[in-house]
Amino acid sequence: MLKMAIVGAGTWGESHARIYADHPGAEVVAICDADRERAEQFAARHHLNHVYTDCREMLEKCDCDAVAIVTPDFLHTDLAIACAQAGKHMLIEKPLATKREDVFAILEAVQKAGVRAMVDLHNRWNPPFNLVRQMVESGEYGAPKTAYFRLNDALWVATDMLSWTAKSSILWFLGSHSLDTLSWIVGSRPAEVFAYKTEGMLKGMGIDAVDAYQAQIRYENGVIAQMENGWITPNGNSNVNDFKFNLVLEKGKFDIDASSHNLLQLTTDKTFTTPDMLVKNSVFGRPAGFAFESIRSFVDCLISGEEFHVSLKEAANVTLAILAIMESAETGKPVAPKLID
Repeated sequence: MLKMAIVGAGTWGESHARIYADHPGAEVVAICDADRERAEQFAARHHLNHVYTDCREMLEKCDCDAVAIVTPDFLHTDLAIACAQAGKHMLIEKPLATKREDVFAILEAVQKAGVRAMVDLHNRWNPPFNLVRQMVESGEYGAPKTAYFRLNDALWVATDMLSWTAKSSILWFLGSHSLDTLSWIVGSRPAEVFAYKTEGMLKGMGIDAVDAYQAQIRYENGVIAQMENGWITPNGNSNVNDFKFNLVLEKGKFDIDASSHNLLQLTTDKTFTTPDMLVKNSVFGRPAGFAFESIRSFVDCLISGEEFHVSLKEAANVTLAILAIMESAETGKPVAPKLID
């Protein structure tokens, strides 16, 4: 039985706990959160006996095999290095890190300790995107030529859901998923990026964050793509995500609308919504949805010894390419990402 510890008792930490409890090969043995009260309430809900407010204390005292790092993105580095030094495997919520030096510090720690690590870039498990990847790989439709990827959040995510918006970026929060999915589907790495940003709306609300980015990406295999990420979509949008994808190939074209998916629409005299049934929900009381399948896959691969479906190098290059997008948006010049070979 794989013994999992969780760092981060927030909403997504709850999802991790439910999935590990549901998995026949895993169990949750501890929770760690800087907020003692929140950690204790989490432990009570999930029937856990071990509660910590310090990760290093947990790693020293807790009998766990692996750790799920489910904290805000800017807090990943020290936790990941500590887990590696303690000989613990880990699942890190995206992105791997938010600074170049932190990426290499984590990679070095993982390699030195000989542990396994995966970053939860879960859109690879998203059924329509996974199917497109399969069809591209088949070669039946020729080589990819151009792509467009838009993944935006409703405004309330930045203003109400997250307390740490100003310490992050929409490129870390959603851009990491976008860039990983794009690169994975077209089967190449970004060779050059050119980006613009727009700001002022969130800053006018007292939140020091960029409103949105648009980036042009030229891939090493010649594919050109446009990527858009923002968190200022009106709150009245029928879905929290504004999620669209287009891929043109030599012999075909794929279009995905993952927000207004038309699988289920709910209309009342006051609202019109598109309830989620793809990302995270439940079926007969069990966690279901592609964002949960990536976490299950981590457990499966850790138990079986198979390779993770997201390599640590791929996750590292996502961070490094996003840093290049940020640099381009600041300088107004094209930037060639310094990626890992």
